[in-house]
Amino acid sequence: MAAIGRHTTADFYGCRRDALNNMELLQTMLSTALHAAELKMLSVQSYQFSPEGITVVALLTDGHLAIHTYPEVGFAAIDIFTCDSHSMPEKALTVIKSALVPEKTKNTLIKRGDFGSERDMKPRTKTHSGPIRKVRDTGTKVLKFLSNK
Repeated sequence: MAAIGRHTTADFYGCRRDALNNMELLQTMLSTALHAAELKMLSVQSYQFSPEGITVVALLTDGHLAIHTYPEVGFAAIDIFTCDSHSMPEKALTVIKSALVPEKTKNTLIKRGDFGSERDMKPRTKTHSGPIRKVRDTGTKVLKFLSNK
C-alpha cells in the first residue's frame, strides 16, 4: 500500500537575515510556493516574535506548510505535509530557497501512513554543504597520512 502522505522538512542555514525577519516577504513567498507546488491554502496564521523571528503556518486542503525563522542565527525551519499525491512540495522548497538564499540546506522526506510497508520511519535525508565535505575529507587524509608514519 502506498503511503497516505509525504512529510518534507528542510533546515536552511546561512539565510539572508533581512528576509527572515520580513513578514510581508514571507507571506508573499509562501503564497508563491504553494501555487508552484499546486497546493491549495485554506487559511494562514503569522506571528512576529520580539525582538525578531517569524512563524507562518498555512492550513492546506491536504496538509500544512509551516515556516519558522531565526534571524539571529540565519536559520529557517520549513515543514510541509501533504496527502495529495499530485502536489509537488519540492517545488515549494525551490521557491522558498530562492527567497531566503541559504548557504546550506538539509532536506528530509518521511512517508506517513505506510501501514507497515516500511519497517520503520527512517527518513531519507539530503544535505547540501560542499565546503564542509572538503574539510571532512581533508581531515581523513591527514589522519591516514599520519598513521602511515
